[in-house]
Amino acid sequence: MSIETTLRYFNEDNQDTMTTRRTFIKQSGSMFAGAMLTPSMYQKLNAQVSKNDKLNVALIGCKGMGMYNLTDHLKQPGVECVALCDVDNNILNERASKVQELTGKKPKLHKDYRRIIDDKSVDIVIIGTPDHWHCLPLVEACEVGKDVYVEKPLANSIAECQVMLKAARKYNRIVQVGQQQRSGQHWQDVVDFVRSGKLGTIRKIKTWGYFGYGAGSPKVPDSPVPDGVDYELWLGPAPKHPFNKNRFHGSWRHFWDHGGGLLADWGVHLLDIPLWAMNVTFPKSVMASGGIYAYPNNAIETPDTLNVLYDYGNFTIEWDHAGGISKGAYNRSYGIAFIGNNGTLVVNREGWEVIAESDKDTPRMELVPLQAADPASHEKHVKNFLECVKSRKSPICEIEHGHNVAIVAHMGNIAYKTGNKLHWNSSTGTFENDRKADELLKPVYRGPWKFPS
Repeated sequence: MSIETTLRYFNEDNQDTMTTRRTFIKQSGSMFAGAMLTPSMYQKLNAQVSKNDKLNVALIGCKGMGMYNLTDHLKQPGVECVALCDVDNNILNERASKVQELTGKKPKLHKDYRRIIDDKSVDIVIIGTPDHWHCLPLVEACEVGKDVYVEKPLANSIAECQVMLKAARKYNRIVQVGQQQRSGQHWQDVVDFVRSGKLGTIRKIKTWGYFGYGAGSPKVPDSPVPDGVDYELWLGPAPKHPFNKNRFHGSWRHFWDHGGGLLADWGVHLLDIPLWAMNVTFPKSVMASGGIYAYPNNAIETPDTLNVLYDYGNFTIEWDHAGGISKGAYNRSYGIAFIGNNGTLVVNREGWEVIAESDKDTPRMELVPLQAADPASHEKHVKNFLECVKSRKSPICEIEHGHNVAIVAHMGNIAYKTGNKLHWNSSTGTFENDRKADELLKPVYRGPWKFPS
């Protein structure tokens, strides 16, 4: 497992598939230390930056990838963290201490994200919240002229993705979606190779994710809200539920009101590359099958086993996941396989290779041995975003890319929920002749929160 992948697991609190932090640091040694930011590094980066060139950043959602994103922002010269927001005081105070240790300044602290939106000193908002809390902060940040770095998937529903894209366009904001693979050199090399035609006709693309955390966790009874947590604010526009730790930090993505399971988590990363390489957006049709087959007694609503087939007319893209196990196709726990007449290109965050087809003993193409991964894709992604904030050019994973792949992932989940073969109408942004599927496009926001208009 690459250092970047391991960091992602750790920061998303998938503790059932991870070592403890102490063990991880011990095992990773200097690699992890090299990825960290120190106070002296921060001071050197900002020693020569004028006030006019500085960008003030605020983070909403500080627990997992939010803090990872903020740290990579602070590695770039001229970036200052002026505010943090989280509904959990314990997390908020811990992260504030870390920021103060790194920068020498304590950021302003808020529980309510609207204080960040109202703060005119904030230039950039980082959104690292659970998926059901992506839409409102992004739309409101765009409305008041702030640029946004938002974690993937872009949102927890198709309608939210659509209104977020409209807001970014209407207010001419720079939005980078946290699909950092687009900034990795080896992923860019893969896209170039696929487009070169060397693989021959590509008729099938496989994507898969076999991860332990996809099994969910054993059920536990509801319990009192932990001290320091504003649970009502954490729920926000989502339906009311009693507090249960399985719906909270880390494991919320197994519940439909907050996330879309493995497909909306890893699926968004992996499906994005075929969309990019093949230069396509939405499929002609979608079918899905699966269920909670392996862990029916765990705390999980999203399927632990799922297959989705996206038909693009002259090729298909498959998504395949199995929670609770770690060996998938080509002996990789996750990845993408572009299957062409001449050979198959297999890629994940550890690198890429080409397996040649043969006619008897004659290869149809030259095989490509394993090519090394780019370990710096996440930091490059942040750097690209900040450069675009200054230049006002479009970032490498601007909001439309995040919008497209999130909708594709949600299509798969909707096909699973309805059991229907779905056909998408791009002109209307709805499904064709499927009222049951259309009813799942837009969430019903719980008052007093209102869906953005």
